[in-house]
Amino acid sequence: MADTSQLLGNLRMFSFFGRRGSTTSDRIKKERKFGVIFWLAASWISIMLVATISTNFITFPDPLSQDYNALSAPWSMDHLMGADHLGRDMFSRIVFGAATSFKIAFTSPFIGMAIGLCLGLSAGYFRGRVDSAVSIFIDSILAFPNIVLAIAILFYAGANIFNLVMVIAFYTIPQFTRISRANTMLYAQREFVVAARAQGASHLRILLRELLPNVIVPVAAYSLLIMSFTIALEGTLSFLGVGLPPPDPTWGQMISDGVEELEEDAFISMIPSFFMFMTILALNLMGDRMRQFTDVKASSA
Repeated sequence: MADTSQLLGNLRMFSFFGRRGSTTSDRIKKERKFGVIFWLAASWISIMLVATISTNFITFPDPLSQDYNALSAPWSMDHLMGADHLGRDMFSRIVFGAATSFKIAFTSPFIGMAIGLCLGLSAGYFRGRVDSAVSIFIDSILAFPNIVLAIAILFYAGANIFNLVMVIAFYTIPQFTRISRANTMLYAQREFVVAARAQGASHLRILLRELLPNVIVPVAAYSLLIMSFTIALEGTLSFLGVGLPPPDPTWGQMISDGVEELEEDAFISMIPSFFMFMTILALNLMGDRMRQFTDVKASSA
């Protein structure tokens, strides 16, 4: 009896210190230097977010208004980035297009992360048949060309913001499931989880209180990379004509509108292409840097 009491006491100690001494959040606290590139990327994203939010407080030119005296006009005091072939202000359309992109970039990964966490935690913790079933489901999603299925769904269901968000969220599930599964398998063998099992904790308690706080950190860091994927996919669908229908401005739609004007007025496509490129690049740079702090192998060291 004495040995059993001592063993349980040691396990409680592991449970108390193990959860706090080996989490990925502690690793981030120890390595605070993200580097100049990270902060430059974060500054770009911050500027874009401020610009989109400011549309609620500052009066911008109407992105749908047509100035027939400024068809394909270069930059001027009236049109800071020029006007497209229909005389619509490019600067205003860039800002309102960014608002659309960020709405989808934040909403779709959040939905995909919620579903992916549930699947990944279950697969990594229970293993066996649960892991096999989840793997088959994920492989089935990855086996089908995402662009083809997205076009088919949006064509028959209708191209609106809700359907677009749900389609893109569906394709973020495999990435979130795999990263959460890998981290769950790692932390499921840690001392604090073993201690919780020895104390009779239920599976649900272990998943929610022991594993989820540790797994969600690298998954949330990975979401920055997924955000760049969602912006690229939304832009591709809009370019192909199955994204949000006009008149709502989107970057992909703006690029598509300027294709016919490339020879004479290339800036109509180049300006939204530049903003999309810089935003995707910034999110990728931030995501890669965050992954270095929350890497599965690094965090297990």
